[in-house]
Amino acid sequence: MEKVQLPEHPIFKVIAEAAGELGVDAYVIGGFVRDLVLKRPSKDIDVVCVGDGIVLATQVAQKLPHKPKVSIFKNFGTAMLRDGDWEVEFVGARKESYREHSRKPEVEQGTLDDDLKRRDFTINALGISLNKESYGQLIDEFEGLKDMRRQIIRTPLEPGITFSDDPLRMMRAIRFASQLGFDIDPDTFDAITDNKDRIKIVSQERITDELNKIILSPVPSYGFKLLFASGLLHLIFPKMVELHGVETINGNSHKDNFYHTLQVLDNVSQVSDDLWLRWSAILHDIAKPDTKRYHPKAGWTFHGHEDRGARMVPRLFRDLKLPLNEHMKYVQKLVRLHLRPIALVKETVTDSAIRRLLFEAGDDIDGLMKLCRADITSKNDTKVKRYLQNFDKVERRLVEVEESDKLRNFQPVITGEIIMETFGLKPSKAVGELKEALTEAILEGKVKNEYAEAYAFMVALGEQKGLPVVQNLAVPGNQDSN
Repeated sequence: MEKVQLPEHPIFKVIAEAAGELGVDAYVIGGFVRDLVLKRPSKDIDVVCVGDGIVLATQVAQKLPHKPKVSIFKNFGTAMLRDGDWEVEFVGARKESYREHSRKPEVEQGTLDDDLKRRDFTINALGISLNKESYGQLIDEFEGLKDMRRQIIRTPLEPGITFSDDPLRMMRAIRFASQLGFDIDPDTFDAITDNKDRIKIVSQERITDELNKIILSPVPSYGFKLLFASGLLHLIFPKMVELHGVETINGNSHKDNFYHTLQVLDNVSQVSDDLWLRWSAILHDIAKPDTKRYHPKAGWTFHGHEDRGARMVPRLFRDLKLPLNEHMKYVQKLVRLHLRPIALVKETVTDSAIRRLLFEAGDDIDGLMKLCRADITSKNDTKVKRYLQNFDKVERRLVEVEESDKLRNFQPVITGEIIMETFGLKPSKAVGELKEALTEAILEGKVKNEYAEAYAFMVALGEQKGLPVVQNLAVPGNQDSN
């Protein structure tokens, strides 16, 4: 039988010695073995023993020099310890059986063969012996090594049963295909299509976790095409499916926004590993189906899809159980602003337009520009080159204006509090109007964002509105405590 060279790390010898002392067989199994064969870095080790995994973990911890703490999960019969930056999980060999309407299996002790059979895919059903007489020997009962060489995702047992028992494995099959660039075995893919409705019994959190891993894969469009072809995408993200298709009226067609979105996502993925920038690519045109109109003269239009899309982002994040925090606000901002830099390349770029973009984008301007570059997906190479050169010009102007005006995360030096104290006002519409007018003047370059000049402008605005100065704060901090 084939042998595999385990990494030069003492943890493996320690586990082998502890298993020998307890008289149990132990094996490294699953994803660690797969990644070892594929030469992918991994420090998460799964150890299966034909016996009590918790007892083995405790014995290993006692033999390690620093006596690490063992975390025990009795409900699952597992234990975990850390050795430096290596994480080792121990479990006894098990066999599982499922009831029709449940994802929770009935578990009982089993043999190594039982344990391998319950694995999701052949490439994850590999083991390496840690036993004295066969140390380093590869256990490969389902030809997982052959499937790795063929770059195939295949289930060890009949795929229909595998996916019906645990429907999340359908997402995992596509996730592994997308991460590794593998094909899915035809029978396995047919079983995903046949069992797709079973995904409804899986929690949204677990589905989204797999979806995020697909999004973070090297070429995420591949994973999305598999989700679409299997019908899973229609169930887990129907709003994205609405982007698919081309409508033609009087010989005029619009582009297929589903495949355009996937191209933008791939383009972004070439320049950034940021999950939320990738989500911005996925959602940047999400409102196009809702805003699509046909005009005999103008052809197809999608007016306002950026603002409508930004308003849709919170609901979509809630439905997908994505975080409703600064990440959601970042995606929302980029969806709302994604046409702005494109508009700038079509016209003479004024300092005022650059200031407004910096003001609205703030620290997210770099991500926005990456998204906008990625959004140029024309098949006309000359047109793409011209647009990208124009983007270069816009980015140079952004740097110039940023350096001269310090407008990133710009806030007017005159706050609402200063306006209220100067004119003796309470929070009101008048305060908002004055602050907005001052902001406009600064962005237009009429007034510098410096206290004395901005304050004088604000006082003059107040006088025009019939607001007398009740406290002169021309010098900052000059609040009088009469």
